[in-house]
Amino acid sequence: MFKLNFKIALRNLWKNKGFSLINIGGLAIGLASCMILLIYVAYEWSYDKQFSNHDKTYVVYQNAVANGKTFSWAWTPNVMASEVQEKIPGVKYASHSTYPRPNLITVGDTKLSAKAVFADPSFTKILDYKFIKGNPKQVLKDVNTIILTKSFAKKLFGDEDPINKTVKLENQDVLKVEAVIEDVPANNSINFECLMPWELFVKRETWAKDNNWGNNMCLTMVQLKDNKFFGQANAAMQGIYKRNQNGNKAEALLHPITKWHLYADFENGKSVGGKIDQLKIFLLLAVCILLIACVNFMNLSTARSEGRAKEVGVRKAIGSTRKSLINQFLLESVLITFISTVLAFILVEISLPYFNNLLNIELTIDYTNGGFWITLLVLMIFTGFIAGSYPALYLSSFEPIKVLKGFKIKTDSSVSVRKVLVVGQFVFAACLIVCTAVIYQQLNYVKNKPIGYDQSNLIQIAVEGKMAEANKLELLKTQLLKSGAASHVTFFSKDITENGNNTTNISWPGKNPNESILFNHRAIGYDFTETIGTEIISGREFSSKFPNDTSSVLLNEAAVKMMRLKNPVGAVISWGDTKVTNVGVVKDFVVESAYQKVAPMIFYQSNSDVKVIIARLNPNQNISSSLEKIDELVKRIEPNYPVNRKFVNASFAIKFQDEKLLGTLSNWFGGFAIFISCLGLLGLALFMAEQRKKEISIRKVLGASTGNILTLLNKDFIKLVAIANVIAFPLAYIIINRWLSAFEYRVPISFLPFALAIVISILIAVLTVSIQSIKVARANPIDALKYE
Repeated sequence: MFKLNFKIALRNLWKNKGFSLINIGGLAIGLASCMILLIYVAYEWSYDKQFSNHDKTYVVYQNAVANGKTFSWAWTPNVMASEVQEKIPGVKYASHSTYPRPNLITVGDTKLSAKAVFADPSFTKILDYKFIKGNPKQVLKDVNTIILTKSFAKKLFGDEDPINKTVKLENQDVLKVEAVIEDVPANNSINFECLMPWELFVKRETWAKDNNWGNNMCLTMVQLKDNKFFGQANAAMQGIYKRNQNGNKAEALLHPITKWHLYADFENGKSVGGKIDQLKIFLLLAVCILLIACVNFMNLSTARSEGRAKEVGVRKAIGSTRKSLINQFLLESVLITFISTVLAFILVEISLPYFNNLLNIELTIDYTNGGFWITLLVLMIFTGFIAGSYPALYLSSFEPIKVLKGFKIKTDSSVSVRKVLVVGQFVFAACLIVCTAVIYQQLNYVKNKPIGYDQSNLIQIAVEGKMAEANKLELLKTQLLKSGAASHVTFFSKDITENGNNTTNISWPGKNPNESILFNHRAIGYDFTETIGTEIISGREFSSKFPNDTSSVLLNEAAVKMMRLKNPVGAVISWGDTKVTNVGVVKDFVVESAYQKVAPMIFYQSNSDVKVIIARLNPNQNISSSLEKIDELVKRIEPNYPVNRKFVNASFAIKFQDEKLLGTLSNWFGGFAIFISCLGLLGLALFMAEQRKKEISIRKVLGASTGNILTLLNKDFIKLVAIANVIAFPLAYIIINRWLSAFEYRVPISFLPFALAIVISILIAVLTVSIQSIKVARANPIDALKYE
């Protein structure tokens, strides 16, 4: 029986090539869109889950109350790990490490800037990387040693065995290669190319020896013996700061490493979401696109009901049961789904390089993974049965006597179900149009919002090697200005678009002793405000005219407001045990998130803490030649390091990466959903045209014009689309309002996105339906009426 049904299914597909192509095409696009989105969701979901005991591994977070709210970050003191290991119950391992940072690694003439991590021996016990060479139990114990990843070892040594060979760190420390590990997966929060001992970090960075519990300088990870200890361990972590430092009101908590990437947003000291919210949107998008494709199949299959009614009647007359007919139609559906899946694979493989470039990741299909094939099989069968269920039940319900006698099939209930399905499709499409429009409005709003300084032609150069020497910095600044490549040059203690470096250890006359305010602090050079294009509101900035500014600071407007200073210029401030005088107020400018209010900032003048040189390119010079000249001058000062420079606006654009990704993917897959919805509308138009062809013919005989016929046919579909928009708008408003509520700076929800949704959906509906309506309206009425 299966063989017979399979043959019949193939014959029906071949006989109705047009319908088959639309069905297969719609399902293929739906399946391909669903697969790409699911591959991306699976990639993000598997972050930090590559390790054996990932379910027992936690990152230590600190909660600190300041500025009237709770700040949460995964930065802790270097003494945290030993304290946790000794005194917190249920802890198997505790480790501290740096976050990945660029370091120069040299082998002979090969000089490479590598992402490096410094960690203690417990690091590789908690995160059990796959060792290719070397003894995992002995690594990170000797100070002058290094672990390389497989690809980085190949860059340094080619095909030679790197074990026991030496490399140079920052042209200073000679390190012996003690192990080689597999490359760290891209979907890992701690991504590095080389791993070095913590003791080496302490040896190189004298400030790292500081055991002060107020100095949050590293990442601490904890692995529990069993998760039954979590409640007890987490409770003991809360008071760890208070127990070790009087007056320290911070609290610690254990955050699962498996949630580190996806649940990175905290409110009031508790994880409230993060990238997981975006993944939920993409997962919902994947399911909805697939359902829309299934609805298309239903509409197009039932649109051919008139043509298949006699087939059903004959088969029932010669003994076929309704169950066998349902099996027949479901087999056809699964067959179409199988063909669509093959086509979907081709579309996915063609599309993946584009999406990889867009997402800046490497998504691939692992054909050797059994779980992938099981998931695909379940998805294919699910799609086939969902898409074929309604047509199978509807077509198999025909009564043989009536259809064989030529009686018209009652279609009232069928049409209503079909209309509901089409309305559902356009509800989703209209929601997507509104949401995508608001996402782009929000992105453009924040991008175009004044950030307090001028990013155009502003570059920053990483200070490395000999450049860090004070006399070399001043020499490079002089040469950059003298060359004409730069019109202004200053120094900064961090990338100007990055956060970090903050303190609550600031006090002033009139401060509430119970009040805690978090200040970002940065070291700056002379002519800072003039270089970046901001302004001094009052007082002055640091300059060579005032060489003895070592005990002076600048405040930004947010700091002055938070401190409630009526006369900020000249105010004496205590920074720890040091008294400093504020000499100027700087206009607020964005350093951290462009979506949040500018935080209080305090600036001090120092060349010893400089990490970045900021230069404004000379507008009167060619940009390419200016950059070449800058690279040449930097190389002359420090020839051992590759020049690390970038435009500030390129760094700043990274802040909008998640929202841009959400907008782009919503745009693309929203377009696919709308296209598939049009196929569903086309199916309904075909059905209606087939059912009303005699009515239309009579109207034409009585004098109706083509325009009258088009109006008659389009009117019903416009009503359906209008109903869909009425249902979609409240849903879209709720969704987008919730999304916008996460931003302090947000665009107001206007009528424009909703108007855009109405215009686009109605225009698409009219164009889609008119394709079939024009064909029916121009048909010869005699063909439909000659048998009456």
